[in-house]
Amino acid sequence: MIITSLDQIADRYDVLYCDLWGCLHDGTAVFPEAVAALRAFRARGGTVILVTNSPRPRPSVRLQLERLGAPADCYDDIASSGDAAQQAMAAGLFGRKVYHMGPERDLVFFSTEDGVPIDVVRVPLEQAEGIICTGLFNDRTETPEDYRLQLMQAKQAGLKLLCANPDVVVDVGETRIYCAGALAGFYTDLGGTSHYYGKPHPPIYNLARARAEALRGALVPEEAILCIGDGITTDIKGGVAEGLDTLFITGGLAAAETETTASAGPNPARLETFLAPSQLTPTAVIGMLR
Repeated sequence: MIITSLDQIADRYDVLYCDLWGCLHDGTAVFPEAVAALRAFRARGGTVILVTNSPRPRPSVRLQLERLGAPADCYDDIASSGDAAQQAMAAGLFGRKVYHMGPERDLVFFSTEDGVPIDVVRVPLEQAEGIICTGLFNDRTETPEDYRLQLMQAKQAGLKLLCANPDVVVDVGETRIYCAGALAGFYTDLGGTSHYYGKPHPPIYNLARARAEALRGALVPEEAILCIGDGITTDIKGGVAEGLDTLFITGGLAAAETETTASAGPNPARLETFLAPSQLTPTAVIGMLR
């Protein structure tokens, strides 16, 4: 079902799990119509949890949203892949000596929300007991192939890789860049073992559910939750796997393939062709969140 406004189906749900990149913002600025749609949902008594594959914990994501111009009243809470992955790292599932693969801006991953350092030590790859991958060191110039030697060395050492962001690519404005998921997938292809904590995997949904229920003070049934996102293999696949309804935003990562423009929804024929390989059927489809 192709819709033109969230209002057309919003009254079916109490909670939204809304993706960020491609839905609320493009990495450079927020989308005003998306902000208005989320505000309207909350005004009716709904709860909005921003569920993102960002490798950064909740406070850092909130700060990034402020910088992009997202008003605090368009959402209630955040559940990030970074939050879920951080819990696994803190539990020692990847050892206490870890090699960090990612940019310096992601170093907040190694501290709690209160700024307290987590009980792990970042060491060179040769001394590591596991790998924490939050992204590429320079996602504007590098590709996964640049990491072949490092990943081969890690595989030979039998290191497990924690992927703090399962996204393979993301669009920053008009530029498409690789994310941690691309490195984790490459590592798996090379024979290594990768573990994922964001969409479409269960840990982030468990966290989002816990935060939504804490805010509402009651259990939230599956049929009362709508997952919104532009990633067919992350947002939609994950929502379907959890038994939740989904709203596919075609104007994000799949804009070209579905012939979606800012002023119009997807071309139905192109949409059908795009969805066929995934064998996934979203509950509803919209060009952009509005």
